[in-house]
Amino acid sequence: MTDHQEDFNPAETEEWLEALGSVIDHEGADRANYLLGRLSDKASRTTLQVSGSSITTPYRNTIPPQEEDRMPGDMFMERQIRGFIRWNALAMVMRANLDNSELGGHISTFSSSATLYDVAFNYFFRGPTENHGGDLIYFQGHSAPGIYARSYLEGRITEDQLDKFRREVNGDGLSSYPHPWLMPDYWQFPTVSMGLGPLQAIYQAHVMKYLSSRELLEQGDRKVWAFLGDGEMDEPESLGAIGKAGREKLDNLIFVINCNLQRLDGPVRGNGKIIQELEGIFRGAGWNVIKVIWGRHWDTLLANDKDGLLQARMDEVVDGEYQNYWGRGGAYTREHFFGKSPELLKMVEHLSDDDIMALNRGGHDPFKMYAAYAEAMNTKGKPTVILAKTVKGYAFGDGAEAQNASHQTKKLNVEGLKRFRDRFNIPIPDDQLESVPYYRPEEDSLEMRYMRKMREALGGAVPQRRAQSYSLPTPDISAFDAQLKGTGDREVSTTMAFVRILNTLCKDKEIGHRIVPIVPDEARTFGMEGMFRQLGIYSSVGQLYDPADSNQVMYYREDKTGQMLEEGISEAGAFSSWLAAATSYSVNDFPLIPFYIYYSMFGFQRIGDLAWAAGDSQARGFLIGATAGRTTLNGEGLQHQDGHSHLLASTIPNCVTYDPTYSYELAVIINDGLRRMYQDKESVYYYITTMNENYTHPEMPKGVEKDILKGMYLLEDGTAKEYKTTGKAVSDQRVRLLGCGTILREVREAATILRERYKVIVDVWSVTSFNELRRDGMDVSRWNMLHPGKKAKVPYVTKCLEGQEGPVIAATDYMRIYADQVREYVPAAYRVLGTDGFGRSDTRQQLRRFFEVDRGYIVVAALTELVAKGIVNADVVTKAIKELGIDPDKPNPLLV
Repeated sequence: MTDHQEDFNPAETEEWLEALGSVIDHEGADRANYLLGRLSDKASRTTLQVSGSSITTPYRNTIPPQEEDRMPGDMFMERQIRGFIRWNALAMVMRANLDNSELGGHISTFSSSATLYDVAFNYFFRGPTENHGGDLIYFQGHSAPGIYARSYLEGRITEDQLDKFRREVNGDGLSSYPHPWLMPDYWQFPTVSMGLGPLQAIYQAHVMKYLSSRELLEQGDRKVWAFLGDGEMDEPESLGAIGKAGREKLDNLIFVINCNLQRLDGPVRGNGKIIQELEGIFRGAGWNVIKVIWGRHWDTLLANDKDGLLQARMDEVVDGEYQNYWGRGGAYTREHFFGKSPELLKMVEHLSDDDIMALNRGGHDPFKMYAAYAEAMNTKGKPTVILAKTVKGYAFGDGAEAQNASHQTKKLNVEGLKRFRDRFNIPIPDDQLESVPYYRPEEDSLEMRYMRKMREALGGAVPQRRAQSYSLPTPDISAFDAQLKGTGDREVSTTMAFVRILNTLCKDKEIGHRIVPIVPDEARTFGMEGMFRQLGIYSSVGQLYDPADSNQVMYYREDKTGQMLEEGISEAGAFSSWLAAATSYSVNDFPLIPFYIYYSMFGFQRIGDLAWAAGDSQARGFLIGATAGRTTLNGEGLQHQDGHSHLLASTIPNCVTYDPTYSYELAVIINDGLRRMYQDKESVYYYITTMNENYTHPEMPKGVEKDILKGMYLLEDGTAKEYKTTGKAVSDQRVRLLGCGTILREVREAATILRERYKVIVDVWSVTSFNELRRDGMDVSRWNMLHPGKKAKVPYVTKCLEGQEGPVIAATDYMRIYADQVREYVPAAYRVLGTDGFGRSDTRQQLRRFFEVDRGYIVVAALTELVAKGIVNADVVTKAIKELGIDPDKPNPLLV
């Protein structure tokens, strides 16, 4: 039977409905839901198809009035305080724009969510204490003015700071949105890049459970709260990991979605219902869904809706029309909502138009929100999402509430300010309104005492961020002797060298338990499968099956106490896990040392916004971009071959990047990263590329450690006995060759050809980081410009290359601009080779010839520069091109 079929036995239907009503009346909704579930299960085991959707519920509050936990505080006092906060949030943005209209600001988002935050601040947000770590709160970015306004009342932020909203250059200002980098003692998480807050919150809750399961840190009843917008849920990141939260039963996670039904340009779902849509999505993912749609003024009407006509009308109206009801007033609502039938009109005949407008939405009712939060706090075994219906621009009056333009509202006229002031009983006289003064009651006022009492009971101020934790002992470089001594005749990749370093660290008695290896779904590709059995893969439920490879030594072992985080095919998810671990020193006062290893192409290019958030969050940890380079991952083709990740990484100011060629370079870099981040507590994070090409690794030359870290060191001195030419050098002129990654090996082969065939003195420099060389050069250049009367400093790359003659040629497996960025600091003619263009599949040899970075092209580049200096004749280059098998008419790889 479908919904549209005629009821051929209405008497029987009525008996069923009466029976259900009797169960609800006498045994409660839980019993009724149980019985309906049993009936649905029974039907599903037959050929019956149950009509309707069991994944959504009627468009009404999830918690019936009779089952609501009652809010224990003083409603009138809290409303007064909430009014002060609303006023100060409005005043802060208006004053900033009255002073300078360039500054902008948002007040509509907070206006719709003020009650959501107020109830949580008064009763639920726990601050950190000696006995409790405090809750973690991802505030909706555009609501920042309201959070500042509350902190102003609490005395944490001064009036002068409020007047410096969005004025940070000269210090002591307030950032536009939550930015830990700019307010390191205040904001915990950057959230205004929409979609990142929900994703990070899920993985934060995940890592907290991981810490508890491994018995590293007892988390108790700490909660992760994420305050989001309904429009924000269209971001793929917002919903992309909710299945993980449901699957892992993250009952330490609470989403609060402010459903004001409106985004920047119009309704979120004008032709549908965003709350119903989100309910279905979250319930299907295993979440506890609490809808807070209607305020308590609707309770009587709904209780009297015996025939379900009001509920049916609520169910059929779309969001675009709900916005009209609020925006166009009580008379319009009476005519177009209740006027659907005589019975509905009769239900509200005793209400005036103003009374109808007072039928509030649930997100503006503190009693309804308190009940929702209380249930969310007590829910076990699943995460909770609260869908709270609100009004964008709430309390701004005619023309600004529930309007498409309300997102842009930054100020009210004097009449609007009067209405706002009167509505919330703000004691500011008319003659002061134009200046929009702040208001804070006297310190010993009832409001201030009440506010302090409520927060003190919850452990203190929120938000607050722990800027530092304790230092960790880090191993001496000798711990990596195996890498420092080289591999002899054995050929290994730098990826494998990294895995061996990681194994060493995991066994370290001091910090081994803090190492968090993270992979998306490539552990076997990177040779890390040995860690499956050794460390175990973290699973919230352990391992409920016998793995297919259980008869092998390195089988896939999941464990509740597993140390590895294997996050599946989700680069954004794996990075979010890394970010949660990389900020554990701050959010948990328990430093973790995360290593996230992944295909380098699927890092900054794929999840650059999260990488930027990591910089803002002052994350500390290691990103390992494996299989890096345009020509190294030879068989995978265009989508996989990375020639630009270092350039993307360079855009993040506190991301330190290296592209080592040899295992000893890698060991020195990781060892120094451990010291800087965990011993010296420096807020940087490392991006290190590794390759999957196998070759032998030499022993580390003496005394090069510091130069490796600075970015380059002399690997082959052309005047050294072992590197002398086999005949008379051409005019005793040198060529300086620079290389990194696997292309350094091509550079070294090119040096041999230049010495043996063309009698050129060649120095070879291993460049571990063009990015770090550039940063040093910029810093020195700036200092020299600003200190004209003092002796000029010299950039490190200039120091390395000055004092010797000869052109400089650089070749890398990345775009030319990677090495070209130090051109300003190279004291000689400088030619750069690189892999501009799309990648493609072939052998490494063919790819390097195609991109013109192999030994042959390096030789030709060096000889070309010697021609320019008048050292050799052009016909020498022509002959070399032929001898080296180079086609001078081949297409430019950038254009192919």
